[in-house]
Amino acid sequence: MYQQSAGQIQLQEGPMAPMKVYGWVVSPWMARVLVALEEAGAEYEVVPMSRSGGDHRRPEHLARNPFGEIPVLEDGDLTLYQSRAIARYIFRKYKPELLGLGEGGSLEESAMVDMWLDVEAHQHEAAVRPILWHCIINKFEGRDRDQGVVDESVRKLEKVLGVYEARLSGSRYLAGDRISLADLSHFSNMRYFMATEYAGVVDAYPHVKAWWEALLARPTVQKVMAGMPPDFGFGSSGNIP
Repeated sequence: MYQQSAGQIQLQEGPMAPMKVYGWVVSPWMARVLVALEEAGAEYEVVPMSRSGGDHRRPEHLARNPFGEIPVLEDGDLTLYQSRAIARYIFRKYKPELLGLGEGGSLEESAMVDMWLDVEAHQHEAAVRPILWHCIINKFEGRDRDQGVVDESVRKLEKVLGVYEARLSGSRYLAGDRISLADLSHFSNMRYFMATEYAGVVDAYPHVKAWWEALLARPTVQKVMAGMPPDFGFGSSGNIP
């Protein structure tokens, strides 16, 4: 708020409202944002929504995201959707070093973060997502598992992990020697993949396994993971909350 004093207008800083995140916490895309918020130490509030109740299709949510997806972040007058864009915004605002920027960062490092974040989106998630759907979600939603799709996706993932193994054999993290969003962004899908019968695939890639275990040991990841049961929260209800 503003306060006028001695002929001058002075800006009085008051407490900032916490950011709001809309969605269901079991979602891997929601988890990506929650890990970013925890790593940044930002104040935030989760506004829970029900997928099974169709909250994401209600007019009030479509006003936030016309595609009817989650998560959505509100920070004052700013509304953002798309989980990686939200995570980038959070780190630009609070912790730019996790984007390869800020103190100790460089143009080259930030470019590596961007590149590996794109690899995660277009290579890693593209291979993992069908495995999660067919091995976990389909059985709760009454759809058949297509083993051919699963087998093909596992083969794709093995090729991706081979590339990661080569990279991580010479670098502690994907973008360099310090952790970044490029690493953290993998957690949410990997959490569910490691709950499938194909988790042992990672054992063939020792540097990838060590990298994953280091991610898993982070307190921020542990906190978010506590809200991500291996069955995506379907439980006995047969529906994601």
